[in-house]
Amino acid sequence: MDSVGGIMPGASVTQWNLTPGTGQEAAVVPGDGASLKRVNVPAGRRADRHSHSHEQFVLVVSGAGQLECEAGMVELRPGTVLRFAAGAWHSAEFTQDTVLVEVNLPEGAR
Repeated sequence: MDSVGGIMPGASVTQWNLTPGTGQEAAVVPGDGASLKRVNVPAGRRADRHSHSHEQFVLVVSGAGQLECEAGMVELRPGTVLRFAAGAWHSAEFTQDTVLVEVNLPEGAR
């Protein structure tokens, strides 16, 4: 991870375009108790029903789609913020190229 201005104890600065991703669709900035992840989702992509073992927050930066979860159907559009407790199921379908930012909080991260 590249930092700006050299070594900064307890802090780091990352440029998204410099962060190695998991393939061509994601870039992850790991932390001690959480991670921040940018995900580029192409139009037409589906995420079948699933859940995570950790709490997750998702911000829709751009794009559109629909999400189904325990709360019902949700329109995904810029500015939509979602919170999933550990084990909460959800599925999605993306109708436009979409950029998401996720914060993932493993159990015991607080």
